[in-house]
Amino acid sequence: MASQSSLSALFPIQSQLDCALDDATTQQEKENLVYQFLNKLDEREDLKIPDFQTGLEWLNTEGPLSFTKELAGKVVLLDFFTYCCINCMHILPDLHQLEKKHSVKDGLVIVGVHSAKFPNEKVLENIRSAVLRYDIRHPVVNDGDALLWQELEVSCWPTLVLLGPRGNLLFSLVGEGHRDRLTLFTDAALRYYGERGLLKTHGVGTKLYRDSLPPTVLSFPGKVALDRTNKRLAIADTGHHRILVVSSTGQVLHVAGGPESGRQDGDLSEASFSSPQGVAIKGDTVYVADTDNHLIRKIDLLAGQVSTLAGVGTQGTDKEGGAMGPQQPISSPWDVSLGTAGGAEENLLWIAMAGTHQIWALFLADGKLPKGSVSVAGTCTRWAGSGNEENRNNAYPHKAGFAQPSGLAWAPEEPWGCLFVADSESSTIRTLALKDGAVKLLVGGERDPLNLFAFGDVDGKGVDAKLQHPLGVAWAPEQSSLYVADSYNHKIKVVDPKTKQCGTLAGTGEAGDSLGPGFMESQFNEPGGLCVGQGGRLLYVADTNNHQVKVLDLDTKTVSLFPISIDCTDSVPTKSSNLAKIPTLPKSAPRKEMPPLAVSSGQTITVSLTLSLPEGAKLTEEAPSSWALSAEGNEWLLESSVVTGDILDLSTPVCISTKLPAIVKTTDSAPSLTLSVWVYFCLEGGSACMMKAASFSQPLHIGASAGEEEVTVALAHAF
Repeated sequence: MASQSSLSALFPIQSQLDCALDDATTQQEKENLVYQFLNKLDEREDLKIPDFQTGLEWLNTEGPLSFTKELAGKVVLLDFFTYCCINCMHILPDLHQLEKKHSVKDGLVIVGVHSAKFPNEKVLENIRSAVLRYDIRHPVVNDGDALLWQELEVSCWPTLVLLGPRGNLLFSLVGEGHRDRLTLFTDAALRYYGERGLLKTHGVGTKLYRDSLPPTVLSFPGKVALDRTNKRLAIADTGHHRILVVSSTGQVLHVAGGPESGRQDGDLSEASFSSPQGVAIKGDTVYVADTDNHLIRKIDLLAGQVSTLAGVGTQGTDKEGGAMGPQQPISSPWDVSLGTAGGAEENLLWIAMAGTHQIWALFLADGKLPKGSVSVAGTCTRWAGSGNEENRNNAYPHKAGFAQPSGLAWAPEEPWGCLFVADSESSTIRTLALKDGAVKLLVGGERDPLNLFAFGDVDGKGVDAKLQHPLGVAWAPEQSSLYVADSYNHKIKVVDPKTKQCGTLAGTGEAGDSLGPGFMESQFNEPGGLCVGQGGRLLYVADTNNHQVKVLDLDTKTVSLFPISIDCTDSVPTKSSNLAKIPTLPKSAPRKEMPPLAVSSGQTITVSLTLSLPEGAKLTEEAPSSWALSAEGNEWLLESSVVTGDILDLSTPVCISTKLPAIVKTTDSAPSLTLSVWVYFCLEGGSACMMKAASFSQPLHIGASAGEEEVTVALAHAF
């Protein structure tokens, strides 16, 4: 259908209304102005827009929508967005509020028109993940080639376009921060057309993809952080609106928040977060970038309490700061990192303030920023970034420009002495000097500070290297290496800050969930964060769209799943003295050798096994899925030759416990336990049914000294 009208025809007309609304002093006066505008505008027949192109991909609907069919008789709000854009994220609460106020039956339909900035954002599955991550519950169309964008002459993200029941242009709003005017326009349009009997009450075939998803332990984990002292891992379980603190073996030690979003301080079980991203952990304290709440939170693990350190709970527009934390409005903090500035060690928290394109500092104790005055504990202030969305490097931190900084890594050691910044929208990694705040390019992007489209997937040096929307960085001081979550390239990259050489460490460049066998054969799906462990030998990766944390062993160059055990499925063991009663393990079954485990005589070992089936597959109820725990050659470890049990449910891990004998026998072979599983399942639709098996061998180093009563081994396997 040929274009009949575009925003260039609407803007001159609407500008008169906008000026009049700016001068209006009462709500009634504003409503009257909008109503008069609609009455005048509705007489025109030249403001109809073209329909959606056929063949486009749709989400959250039973099929394509059309202005002449499903959307006829509706007031339609088009949201032109791209899912990487922080400004687009900022208007989602406005849309959620409208959806709660006006239903489809009332006559309002919101349609997200996804018009991608990055190539990765044109892929339907990636948009689907974003729709789930942001809890978007209205129809979304993948306009990957920006056809409607071009037809309507849209110029930036986000742009909202309100249409009447004939697909006719009514209003448009560009950028964020227009909630009141959006509500005014929408309410007036529904009232105007409702009074004229032009609205219809029919549904539009909404079908939410999220309703068909199986539960997962993690949901879109954004960031991970390691406490090097206690070797505990803090995980931002972003989609579940909670923070997990887990042991080095994956056993969950603390849960704060979840599963629903909220903004509540207090006990861990009562506290709530909203899409938390960045985490930093030191000892028994976890610091959290509570992104959608626009807060910085503190979790005291000893006291079991969550408190708010900075932010007022609503999006701020202040780009200077300087107030005490709880009185200082902030905007979409995306990452946090402990640091030191003019005071005691780790006396402040660096904040990647994605919403205002800046780097801020929250003083945990008195301190002083470079070239600044003394700040008392609790002060929250801007350190670098003008607030303009740019890729601008400058010796003066306030004149530099960032573009949605999303990841931080503190490198205080000389000669580095900097804060590494993953600047996502400029697709660069930048350095922020700790001594004077100078901002410099490390890798990626290009030299034009206004060009935010210099992205790609190219290994190279400095500006010749290309990234695509990197969200995370992690510093390994032992190797002087910087690791980068090159999110939209689905890769992990490594940078030598001395030579500025950037190269691919792991990932094929295609979104997926393969575990190898090597780094280059492994796959990720928009990894959002990472951290270094074991003296630079391990790399923990928040593999966001795969709902997992993966571990890269930098010595063996292998990738494994980091298993997380929260609740265990009840599995009553049955003891047997006859090994022949258990099935034979097929030759094709994978056999995994686990790292040796240090245990004590008399200690209880609990094995927590998370098993995953192919998408849509289900256990075959009639077939005997089972497990068996054995100790061939060291049968004395168990009270019998083998312990077996049934597998009835995979929604939570299968847990098997066994107590080691109080007296350790001396044998020629090293003691080891083997867990084998046989799982019968049918693929979605019953197209095929099959049996798959796997085994896990756990070597034991048994000491005489008493340890904790129980030790947990977390395992995971995907069939």
